[in-house]
Parts: sequence; C-alpha cells; structure tokens
Amino acid sequence: MAPLTNNVHKTALVFEGGGYRAAYTAAFANALLAEGIYFDFVCGISAGSSHAVDYLSRDAQRVRNAFMGFEGSGAPAAGVGSILRGTRYFNADYLYEGCVEDGSLPFDWDTFQANPARVAVSAFERDTGRTRVFTREDMPTWQDLMACVRASSSLPVLMKPQPIGGVTYLDGGLGEGAGIPLFMAERAGYTRFLLVATRPAGYRKEPPSRDEKDATLRFGSEHPYVREALLTRSERYNAELDRIAQMEREGRCLVIRPDMMPVKSTTLDPVALKTAYALGEAQARRDMPRYKEFLFGDPNWKAPQDER
Repeated sequence: MAPLTNNVHKTALVFEGGGYRAAYTAAFANALLAEGIYFDFVCGISAGSSHAVDYLSRDAQRVRNAFMGFEGSGAPAAGVGSILRGTRYFNADYLYEGCVEDGSLPFDWDTFQANPARVAVSAFERDTGRTRVFTREDMPTWQDLMACVRASSSLPVLMKPQPIGGVTYLDGGLGEGAGIPLFMAERAGYTRFLLVATRPAGYRKEPPSRDEKDATLRFGSEHPYVREALLTRSERYNAELDRIAQMEREGRCLVIRPDMMPVKSTTLDPVALKTAYALGEAQARRDMPRYKEFLFGDPNWKAPQDER
C-alpha cells in the first residue's frame, strides 16, 4: 500500500480517556476523517488510545463501532456475564484481540502502517508508578499495537492488568496527565493542540469520598503506587485543566468538549451509546468551521479530493 499523506503538521491531535464516554467523542474523530483532516501526530490515553490508533487507520466504521457495545455480536465483551466468566467487567481479551480475530471489529493494519503519522499512547507501571509511553516502535504487529492500547486502558478492578515485556501495566489515566495526554504531544515538540475531551465545559474532578478512600486503601494495600495514583488523581487532573485553560487563553489549544455527556464510562446499553454518538455527530457538524479556523485559518477549508 502506498504511503498516505497528512495535512495538519504543526498541531497535535490529543484524545482524552473516559471509557464508554468515548462513544460521544468517536463522532468527533469521524468528523475529522470525513473532512479529510489528517494529523501528523496523534496521542491518547485509555479509551483515547483506541481513538488514536483507529483514527490513524482511517476506518470510520471501526471508530464508531468500537464504543457501541458490540450489539448483536454475541460477544462476551463486558458486563455481568463477563464477570461470571471470570474475565472481569470488561473482557479485555475479546475487546482488543478477540474482536479482530473473529472479524466482528476488524482493524485495518495495512492503512495504519501506511499512515506516516506518529502515534503515542501511555500506560501506568503498576509496580513502579512510572508512566510508559508506547510509540510505533513498540507496535511491529497489530497484536503488539493492541497490547499497547490494552495496557493504556486496563482499568483497575474492572479489567485484568496487561503484561508487556515482564512489566505489568494499568490504565494510563493513573499516571502522568491523569487521563489527559497533552504531555506526550509536548514531549514530541508540539506547542499547538486540538484536544478532544470527554467531559463538558466546567467539569472538575471531585476528590475521592471517604468510602472511595477506604476502598482504595484496601485495594491498594499490595500496590502502593496504584493507591497513591488513585488518591491524588483528582488533584492532578484539575491541575491539567488549569494548564489547558491557560493554553486556551494563549490561543494554543482548542478543546472540543461535549455539550453534554449522556453516558457513563461503564455504560453498555447500545441505544444510549448510539444516542451519544448521534449527539456528537450533530455537535461536530455545527462546530466544524471553528475547528477548521483553528487548524487552517479558514473556516471554509476543504481538503483536495485526492487527499480524501
């Protein structure tokens, strides 16, 4: 397959995590693809890591369906049934590798490989507290790619930890950025960002309640780095929000925030997820001129036909 071309060179595309809230933000990713807007650098954490690699494969159907709950597939993907099978609330074996192998959610590896864009996803090292950033060099096969995305998305308790190279990983939202992956784009040299967020304007993460603290202390008795990350995440997340607000004032960051968020990170109801996607579609259509103005200086910019 011939190498693809991109047309956004000085701005990074950044996808926040958020579990199945990504059903809403999948519509933003697909709106960019539909307009032929292709970035040279894309990064994500947790659910945002799925968006990042799916966007780079330029497969709109996969971008959408990855967060539709696998309606009608008969897949043991998530929920109580998954727990009863011993695969926890989210069956990561199926969600990342199994669905590709059985064809219910194919991944276009050839197109991903032909895309010259850099990609970065991060995960949390359970036993050291360090943040690991995975890039293309860590993804020589589609199975390796899925392992990296799975590591970035392995929510404590809800999913099995992901081992890679003898290191045990958990969700990247526990680590640097607290779920907001701007730091990866900054380290890659970018100073302008299009950030796709999964929380509406004005959201601030509340500190853990007493019950949540008690549960974290019990859960984290064997994993002190995980415990500390969970207890401090709200403070670190809100500090990132403050940093982003300053970048917005400077004109260096455009944040695409959902007008509202009708689903939770653990929502599995296909009707609710489809509704969230439809709301995202409508918002993206309405706001696309604003995205184009930020990226190209022209709200009416159109990609040449040979770039679509």
